[in-house]
Amino acid sequence: MKKKVVIGMSGGVDSSVAAYLLKEQGYDVIGITMKNWKEDDDYVEREGGCCSLSSVEDARRVADKLDIPFYVLNFVDSFKEKVIDYFVQEYIEGKTPNPCIACNKYLKFDELLTKARSIGAEYVSTGHYAKIEERDGRHILIRADDDKKDQTYALYNFTQDQLAHTLMPCGDYTKDRIREIAKEIGLAVHNKKDSEEICFIPDNDHGNYILKVRPGEVKTGNFVDKNGNVFGEHKGIVYYTIGQRKGLGLAIGRPVFVTDINPRTNEVVIGKEEDIFKTDLVATDVNFITFDNLEGDLVVEAKVRYSGKAAKATISPLNNGKVKVSFEEKQRAITKGQSVVFYDGNIVVGGGVIEEIL
Repeated sequence: MKKKVVIGMSGGVDSSVAAYLLKEQGYDVIGITMKNWKEDDDYVEREGGCCSLSSVEDARRVADKLDIPFYVLNFVDSFKEKVIDYFVQEYIEGKTPNPCIACNKYLKFDELLTKARSIGAEYVSTGHYAKIEERDGRHILIRADDDKKDQTYALYNFTQDQLAHTLMPCGDYTKDRIREIAKEIGLAVHNKKDSEEICFIPDNDHGNYILKVRPGEVKTGNFVDKNGNVFGEHKGIVYYTIGQRKGLGLAIGRPVFVTDINPRTNEVVIGKEEDIFKTDLVATDVNFITFDNLEGDLVVEAKVRYSGKAAKATISPLNNGKVKVSFEEKQRAITKGQSVVFYDGNIVVGGGVIEEIL
């Protein structure tokens, strides 16, 4: 009997080809689109994003073409609580969150897997560029063959059980080859543009989005330097992130960068570019994949943003399951709320959320 797999279909080329590849491999494939929006949400009518009506129709057409069953499941409440509310609150607290990591952790590989199991499926699958293998009795997460498209940075929260029941067929291919396959089998989405924006933020303007949903909590305040000298007024800390230079609206005769954000005083701290280079941080909400617990210092490669390069670092266990990360060389714009992910070559060791920059 063929093993049943539920694949999350966003209407994009990656998940569409993933569904095809799974069917070719002999799985009993069921297509699911996660409905994350209410009908009056601003982002429903957006073209191309994974949270839109047009994407549902794209996914439905692909499922019809592949001759697999297709359903739309309601994840509205979970998405609002676990992704949107978290995203907004993090910015209000002066951090810079990663909503895709939250969506992967709580929805795609937790709630979707639970729903898949409830209908007798053994696996869930997505169009992510990553690979999963079993080695020495442990499931590990490995960088995709296409280094430019590798998405393991956003996937470090996997548990062993989730890895054992997840399939990621795109990890063995380059993006160009995935598009070629889609064209070869006649999928209209073969040339669909990749979605690179936050799916629920209209016009990719997160500051105005937060102002709209939490108007009483976005207040003007001061730009200050590290000595407390005032240089002007900012429009609300939610509009800024560490390392930002453009869009500050300051004319003080030299380039300045956001070096810190203080939600307690509602101040945005500015300074020289050299001030945003740091070596040490503390991470919380840490998850390890290659082992259960960090027992002592470990040398890894670590990256502090999705598009960043991994750099040599030592991770050390702290109390309460937290980890100190010490880079050999200074890293630019380490940012609270973002994730730090640890690698051993192409293998994902684990990761956590940056809580403090030392």
